[in-house]
Amino acid sequence: MEKIILIKYGELSTKKGNRNLFINLLDRNVKKILKGYEIVIKKDRVRMYIMIDNKYIDEVAYKLKKVFGIQSIVLCYKVNTNSEDIQNKVLDILKNENIDQFKTFKIITKRAFKEFPIPSMEFNNIIGGLVLRNTSLKVDVHNPDLKVNIEIRSDGTFIYLNEIEGNGGYPVGVQGKGLLMLSGGIDSPVAGYLALKRGIDLECLYFESPPHTSIMAKNKVIKLANIINEYSGSIKVHVVPFTNLQEEIYKNVDGSYVITIMRRMMYRMAERMLKKLNCKVIINGESVGQVSSQTLDNMIVINEVTNVPVIRPVACMDKLEIIRLAEKINTYETSILPYEDCCTIFLPKHPVINPTLSKCLEYEKRFDYESLISECINNIETISDLNDNDFENVL
Repeated sequence: MEKIILIKYGELSTKKGNRNLFINLLDRNVKKILKGYEIVIKKDRVRMYIMIDNKYIDEVAYKLKKVFGIQSIVLCYKVNTNSEDIQNKVLDILKNENIDQFKTFKIITKRAFKEFPIPSMEFNNIIGGLVLRNTSLKVDVHNPDLKVNIEIRSDGTFIYLNEIEGNGGYPVGVQGKGLLMLSGGIDSPVAGYLALKRGIDLECLYFESPPHTSIMAKNKVIKLANIINEYSGSIKVHVVPFTNLQEEIYKNVDGSYVITIMRRMMYRMAERMLKKLNCKVIINGESVGQVSSQTLDNMIVINEVTNVPVIRPVACMDKLEIIRLAEKINTYETSILPYEDCCTIFLPKHPVINPTLSKCLEYEKRFDYESLISECINNIETISDLNDNDFENVL
C-alpha cells in the first residue's frame, strides 16, 4: 500500500492573514531539507501533503522532524471519501501494520467535509465495531495503545495510526536573519537552535586566534554549525581573525578587565557584520551569572557598544537545562571536545564581575582598536554550503 506524508502545521495555523506567508516559507524549507529527493508537495491552509517513493519515506520523515513549523508528521493512506472504501482501507492497514504489540485502540474521526453523511461519533462506532470483529484489540478511549485516525475531507479521506511529533515553532526565515556569535562551547549552539525555532534564519560569527587557538578549535565550531544547519540548510560561518586585536587587549588592559574589553570588541564587530549581512539582531549563548562576563553588570557594560537588539535565548536557563537541550540536538558531544577558543585562552584568574564603563573607556584609549577592528573585518573568511562538505572526520 502506498503511503503519503501528511504535515500538520501547528502554530502556523494561528496566523490568519499571514498564514500563506508562513506556509510558503515552510514549503521552501521542506524542499531545501529534502534536496536530492524526488518529491511532489501539495499544500492548503491546514495541511501539507508530500508524495515520495515509499522506499525513502522513513528517512524523509526523520529529516522532517528537524524542520521548524511542523507540529506533527503522519505517514498516512488516502482513499476516496465513502464509507465502504474507508472501512476496507482500515482493515487493510491493520492487517499490514505490526499491531501485535498493541492491546487497546481508539478511533478518532474528524469530519471536515460536512457533506459526508455519517457524523463523526457515529462513524467512530462503525469503525470501532469493525476493528473489534476483525482483531483482538479492545477499546480504550482514555489511554489507548493505538489510535486510528480518520480525517474526512472533500478531496479524499486520510487514515493513519499514531503521529510523529515535529519540532513546532515557526518556519526558519519568517522573522528575517540574525547573527549568532558562535563559539565552541555548549551554550551558543543551543541558543542558535532556539533562535531557529522562532523563525530566525542564522549567519554565524566565530572569533579565532591562531596560533593561540588551534585548527581543531575552528573545525569544532564548523562541525557545530553543520549540526545546527540540519535545522536550517542555509547557515554560513564567518571566521574572524582575532589574534592581533586580542594581543593588543592583553598588552594594554589590566588582566581583570581583559574578557570584558574583548567582549566589547566582539560586539562592535558583530554590529558591523550584522549591517553588512542584513541581519536584524545579534544572538548569543550568554546565560545570566554563569561566568564572570555574564553578570548583569558585565552585560550592561559590554552591551553599551551597540544599539542593535541582542537576543540571549538561554539567558535564564541553568546549565543542566542547556546541557539536556544540547544532548537532544546532538551538539553536546562536539561542544565538550577539549579544544580551547579565544574566550578561554586568555582567561584571567580573577576577572572583574562588577566593571565600570569609565574604566573600560580608559583602557580602550590605550590602543587603536578601530583600525584593528577594520583589519579583522577585512580579513574575514566565509564558509558557505556547509551541507556540501563532509565534516564527519574533521576532528
